[in-house]
Amino acid sequence: MEPAKAAQAIRAQVDPRTPMTVADAAAKSGLALRDAESGLKWLSSEYRGQLRVTKEGELVHVFPTGFSKPWETRDALRAALSSVSRALAGALRFVVRAWVTIVLVAYAALFVGLLLAMTFARQGNDSRRSDDGLPGGAIAYAFLRVVGDALFWTFHPWSPFSVYYAPAALESPGFSRAPRRVSREPRVPLYERVNRFFFGPPAMPEDPRQNERLVLAAIRAGKGRIGLADVMRVTGLPRERADPMMARLMLDYEGDVDVSDDGGIVYRFEAIRKTASESPQPEPSPAWARVKPLPPLTGNSAGANLAVAGLNAFNLWMGLWAIENGMTLERVTHLFDRVPYRLVDMGVPVALGLIPLVFSSLLFLLPLGRAIVRPLRRRAALEEQGRLAVLREVIEHVRGKKPVTDKDVTQAWRRATGRPPTPKRLDRELSALGGDIAIEPNGETRWRFADLETEAAAVEAERAAAGEEEARLGEVVYATDEQ
Repeated sequence: MEPAKAAQAIRAQVDPRTPMTVADAAAKSGLALRDAESGLKWLSSEYRGQLRVTKEGELVHVFPTGFSKPWETRDALRAALSSVSRALAGALRFVVRAWVTIVLVAYAALFVGLLLAMTFARQGNDSRRSDDGLPGGAIAYAFLRVVGDALFWTFHPWSPFSVYYAPAALESPGFSRAPRRVSREPRVPLYERVNRFFFGPPAMPEDPRQNERLVLAAIRAGKGRIGLADVMRVTGLPRERADPMMARLMLDYEGDVDVSDDGGIVYRFEAIRKTASESPQPEPSPAWARVKPLPPLTGNSAGANLAVAGLNAFNLWMGLWAIENGMTLERVTHLFDRVPYRLVDMGVPVALGLIPLVFSSLLFLLPLGRAIVRPLRRRAALEEQGRLAVLREVIEHVRGKKPVTDKDVTQAWRRATGRPPTPKRLDRELSALGGDIAIEPNGETRWRFADLETEAAAVEAERAAAGEEEARLGEVVYATDEQ
């Protein structure tokens, strides 16, 4: 019988709030023991069931949430929020890129042209425009000089700080400039640098099957036998998520569960050991060796950030000046007439004042907001590093049959984060791994992990007894490449 049909028959007859064995499920549903076992595996995978082991080694299936999925609403809400966030981020990125093309460049060029025209007009000794000259005088000139220098030193191909590289120019005849170190980084276009300045560097997409591949690699490296501690080691998942994951993998990869005399649970996957490679399967690196660093605020060089910020600040400042001086489009068209043209007050200038002012201000709020929340993200990253450090300390001590003390895990947390943990946080992490406190005669606090200790001994014994013939292929009797 298919596991899904067997699970449906069990679900219709049993109370999910009570623990049950395979025999319980078979008796209440009328299924054969093998069908009841496969049905319970399917239910554990579907409803995130967990396992208990008695002293005699019997397996008991437990469903903490019954045959319901309360996490679906939470996960659906999280997925919906993530989709909306990605859509909004994509729309905002599109707006920013359009803004860079239309505003940061076009508006900056328009304002620079306007300022130059007004400067030349002022040099013509036209008294009628004496009050409409270069806004801010020396201050405006200094600001424009800073923006121009930032653009030159950032984007000019011959600048030693240039973000671009022109190899053809370096190889041109007659070019005698001394060679300089060439960056091997790919050329990043201007709009992408602006996108990084306002939204940060693009996030690397996550592989939804990465954890599954890591666990399968650990299974093959462990001779087809694995425990929950090994799963947590390679994935970094907490125990409440690693347990349901193994139930699903048993269903997908023909796995089974063995229980040692001491009650240690071992997941056995003999079918997945078959390999055509003669070299031993390497063990995947642990989760604490793959900690992702906190991405930089922008990912740009200082010169690129200065140039983007300078352009945006220039547009913002010119928008303020346009509003203060009533620079509507009609006034600009008559600003340089030879014959004075009497203009009436046309209200707030929108195109040259309100639009650049509002949009430039909003754009500055984006990196400012990311800078404000960055300490929170750094703290969350440090907390995760501390959690993985505690996991590492516990697993390595259990494997080495060494006691786990508060001093050990505290030092591990401090090495990973640079700060000591709070006692409550440390107790919470150790309790989540199944730890129990024991006070030694000398007064030292020691943590015991009975489940992990018995599991480690059981996995070690199973791997020692596993035969290499499980992984070997039979004799090749036909091969198309030898025809």
